[in-house]
Amino acid sequence: MKKIYCSFLFFSLAFFLSCGTPNDPESIIGGDGGYKIVGKLATSGYSQDVFVKDTVAYLTQGEGGLTVISVSNHSSPKQISNVIQGIKGYSKKIAVKDSVVFISAGAFGISVVDVIDPVNPNVTITNAQPKPAQGFDILKNFLITAIGEYGFQISDISYPFEPDPRGVTSTPGFAQAVLVTPDTSYLLVACGEMGFALFNISELQTGWGSYPMTDWIDTPGYAEDVVSHPTLPYAFMACGTGGLFVIDYSDSANVKIVGSYATGGYAKEVAFQDNIVYVTTELRGLQIFNVSNPSSPVRIGTVQTEYAVGLYVDDGYVYVADEKQGLIIISIP
Repeated sequence: MKKIYCSFLFFSLAFFLSCGTPNDPESIIGGDGGYKIVGKLATSGYSQDVFVKDTVAYLTQGEGGLTVISVSNHSSPKQISNVIQGIKGYSKKIAVKDSVVFISAGAFGISVVDVIDPVNPNVTITNAQPKPAQGFDILKNFLITAIGEYGFQISDISYPFEPDPRGVTSTPGFAQAVLVTPDTSYLLVACGEMGFALFNISELQTGWGSYPMTDWIDTPGYAEDVVSHPTLPYAFMACGTGGLFVIDYSDSANVKIVGSYATGGYAKEVAFQDNIVYVTTELRGLQIFNVSNPSSPVRIGTVQTEYAVGLYVDDGYVYVADEKQGLIIISIP
């Protein structure tokens, strides 16, 4: 009798859990908070990252290079062009300055693509330093690149088609992403297994030399990406299996973790808009958090996609680079 009762509990629990985690990619886990999938475009590669400018989305595609997509009609995105020839390695992160696209590819460095004519993109340089290229940020005429075990490197992009590599600064761990703070005084670095680091770049002039680290703090998981609050000294980090973490860097010599949220999935990329933080979590889709109180993130919605990796947010939409589904466009309520 005891065995029958245990079996009944087991199958009942299995049924309950299966009902709570839908497999339909259009479905919602834990409520969508009003965020809805409004458009999709399946692509030929494995989508990694996305940047949107005006009505055009630029999508890195792993071995598939770069895909350029019109999003003038969000419910019906259309491919404009795709460029593979000339782009070496596995295209990962993306940064855009004017009509120039920078693509990272790990040990294959950086590819630069002129997209002034989106129908006919032109690769101007490939396999370029710095290497191994991970995430980017742009400050005026400087491209700052996370370069894994070597830290970060600054390149002059006054002539953007051929970045001029300059100084390298060491970081704890393997630098995965970099972000200049809104006041341009500091650089936030997601340092992989070593968490978060803060660097003083207030004396950045020509990009040569290295820059002092003011403090760092370990975070659970693997620090993959970082964004900052536009007016307050808080950083929001995607930390892999650790989830979302909030860092207070108001005291640059004593940074500290003040908030966190276990996302369940692998927190990969993060964006901030109007006190809302968006996190891609691979198999657990896009998760959305209210961070009006940065020390206490509240999840307000989840939009399930198959394998959410890259992310871009504007005033009306969230654009997700999904490794299996391509580009997914989600409306903001």
